[in-house]
Amino acid sequence: MKFYCELKKMVDNSYDIETGHGLCDVLIKDLQEGLAGRVKQFAVVTDDNVEKLYAEPILDKLFAAGFSADMFVIPAGEKSKTRKMKEFLEDSMLEKGYRRDCCVIAVGGGVVSDLAGFTAGTFGRGVPFINYATTLLAAADASVGGKTAVDTPLATNLIGMFNQPKKVYIDIDAWKTLPENQISSGLAETIKHACLADEELFCYLEENIERVFSFDREVCEYIAQKNCTIKYRVVMSDERESGLREVLNLGHTVGRAIETVSDYRLLHGEAVSIGLIAQCLLGNRHGFISKENTRRVADLCRRARLPVEIPDYISRTKLVRKLYTDKKVRDGKLRFVFQKEIGEMMCFGENQYGLNISEDEIADVLSKWE
Repeated sequence: MKFYCELKKMVDNSYDIETGHGLCDVLIKDLQEGLAGRVKQFAVVTDDNVEKLYAEPILDKLFAAGFSADMFVIPAGEKSKTRKMKEFLEDSMLEKGYRRDCCVIAVGGGVVSDLAGFTAGTFGRGVPFINYATTLLAAADASVGGKTAVDTPLATNLIGMFNQPKKVYIDIDAWKTLPENQISSGLAETIKHACLADEELFCYLEENIERVFSFDREVCEYIAQKNCTIKYRVVMSDERESGLREVLNLGHTVGRAIETVSDYRLLHGEAVSIGLIAQCLLGNRHGFISKENTRRVADLCRRARLPVEIPDYISRTKLVRKLYTDKKVRDGKLRFVFQKEIGEMMCFGENQYGLNISEDEIADVLSKWE
């Protein structure tokens, strides 16, 4: 006997991304006006770098507005993006009496937004969450698009879910508190966006990238807006990464492997920068990008104070093995996405943006790195 359960789900995952300067008060005003519905209890998730700078002021403003709130702090860095740390957040929230009538506010960079978003998606079978991005990397990548995940010793970002926030706040003033290498890390994702979708942005960066380090208001606002626009266009077309969204992984196949094999000595953007050069070198072999444009990508990464070569301490053999943990691997075959010159992506068939690359070929590219 069969019984058919017809469960059609219609969900509107739309949300606003607000870019500006000093947005803490805007966040509180939005909550007072019902951004999170009738929720009155907020879990502020942050790391120990951001705790004093932004999370505590937001917590104080929540109290002043009459909300109930607690702060949950994780150690800063990629090594905190684990199932164990997610368990810590869940248990800590439960001990504080949090149940299904709460909202999670992620205050920090990419690790915080990934971990908090994943926790919110499973806590009480799903509670709302909000992203308050304090790094250029989060503004360019992690805070937009709804991907949430944790890393494991065997792979990065393979345990997670799609969970869209109620709203994203990109506070450009927070970038002034970042060390230089964090600015560079965020610029790697910005360069990636230019490479895959916007030649105009790439040329703008060639003319203005040094001004980001002096926090030029016009330049920072421009790249923040461009990052959101490019990622939005892709995510809107393919929210669940069934095809086009795969292009956002440009540079990440080698980049994530390098990040892991380095034991996170390299920041995410630093590893992605090397990954961008790897796909350019490989793409040049296949005729996807010229040597001149490969040089332009490498030069722009250097000017962003990013590495463009594999560090000597990273084993090429271990690196090739780690590539197989990438989420684009299909049937045990390595797959890469490639830029087409600058500002476009290669497409290899209807909604097919990945190309199988043999282990021998990628190993040859890595061994002959110039």
